[in-house]
Formats: sequence, structure tokens, C-alpha cells
Amino acid sequence: MSTAGTALRPGGVRSTFIDLTTGIGLRTATVRPRVHDLRHTFAVRTLIDWHRSGVDIDGRLPVLSTYLGHVNPAGTYWYLSAVPELMQLVAERLVAGFEVPQ
Repeated sequence: MSTAGTALRPGGVRSTFIDLTTGIGLRTATVRPRVHDLRHTFAVRTLIDWHRSGVDIDGRLPVLSTYLGHVNPAGTYWYLSAVPELMQLVAERLVAGFEVPQ
């Protein structure tokens, strides 16, 4: 929302993002970050942090989905397979769940 309470214009958001990422040196001739990249990074980092903390992912995923604007958690689950580091954490958690206590 703008300060006037109206929706932001996509072109204005993109232009501001380009100016900011250029100004801080993040944008170069070969590196062109997108606003959507921030969403992806936020979602993945949140999921990685939750896995490392032992958080109930199934219990919290609806909150993350809502925050990201997804209609339901199914729209967010693809992040679980999009990043090798996250896949490794998920696999380790799955294996640990099948281990028999001694």
C-alpha cells in the first residue's frame, strides 16, 4: 500500500527496486535481482531456520503461506524442493523420524 492507502503500481515498485539495488551495488551488468527473488529467499530462509530449530513445519506452513499471499499451503510446498540445502534438511528430518530409539 502506498502512503495514500492505494495499491502500488508494479512499474513503480520495479523502478524503485532497480534504483535501490543499483545504488547498493547489488545490480550489475550480469546480476539482475528481481523483487520476486526476495520472496523466494525469505521463504527458503524461513523454512531452513524452522527445520534447524525443529519447528513443526506442517503447523507453521499455513502462516507462511498466508504471509506470502498463497491461497493454501500447497502453493508454498514447492519451496521444499527448490533448494538443495533445504532438501538435505528435509531428508535428514525424514530419516530421523524413522529411526527406532535404542
